[in-house]
Amino acid sequence: MQDLLKTIETAMPALSKGQRAIAAYIREHFDKAAYMTASRLGQEVGVSESTVVRFACELGYSGYPALQRAMQETVRMRLTSLQRMEITNSRMGDAHVLDAVLTSDSEKIKYTLDHIDRDAFERAVSALLDARSIYIVGMRSSAALADFLAYYLGYMFQNVHLIRTTSGSEIFEQMMRMEKEDVLLAVSFPRYSTRLINAVEYARQTGARVISVTDGNHSPIAQNVYAVLTARSDMASFIDSLVAPLSIINALLAAVAQKKQAELSATLAKLESVWDTFHVYDKDSDAEERKHSDE
Repeated sequence: MQDLLKTIETAMPALSKGQRAIAAYIREHFDKAAYMTASRLGQEVGVSESTVVRFACELGYSGYPALQRAMQETVRMRLTSLQRMEITNSRMGDAHVLDAVLTSDSEKIKYTLDHIDRDAFERAVSALLDARSIYIVGMRSSAALADFLAYYLGYMFQNVHLIRTTSGSEIFEQMMRMEKEDVLLAVSFPRYSTRLINAVEYARQTGARVISVTDGNHSPIAQNVYAVLTARSDMASFIDSLVAPLSIINALLAAVAQKKQAELSATLAKLESVWDTFHVYDKDSDAEERKHSDE
């Protein structure tokens, strides 16, 4: 936020009267402005939409969407859960929640697909295949994504360690055997956990390769790491929308599975035999489902 306000201050002498009014509104109502369209912001300030767009360009952005993303990234890191809920409720307005959330999630997946660094994705796949041990960490809402990763990577690799994060000191105790031949796969989205940032820094100091799944290169876990996989996330009420990050993780798992197809096929065949022997799954339900699908 301070960087953006400094940019606005520097640009002030060159701004028109209407643009200075926009700047003043942003300084006073930063959290609200971040989630307004150019048209809505113009209405609030009393200027045209085109004036808002020119204002964004005067600040050095490619257009208003780029300025808006910069404001949103800053705001999301600082909002309390209550503020998040209030802002998202205001954004949805009269739209049905189901329509608003699913439409927003589909847009995030599309944005993620268009902007992800494909070279970084391939580096991440190679790093996992070459790793001696794989450590996975995610905290708070991102812990669910870390669990998902660990579950499926456990089918493909023997040395997968899901770092439990019940206390700060226990993290380092679980990582103490980490070496440069290992990989840490860290998942974090705003609001970023300090403990996870520290875990990434520790892994970097050991020389291990760090793969970060996060929301952009501005993220504190995206600095000086081996590969950054960026996924668009946002707020759905006080809840984090993690649909796009999960899609990235699905793609990562699928790519690794493809590379280890022969070995994985043998593992899964053995597991199916064990599952049948010990009746892990309800075979009657499976048969009934197949019957309906055939019909």
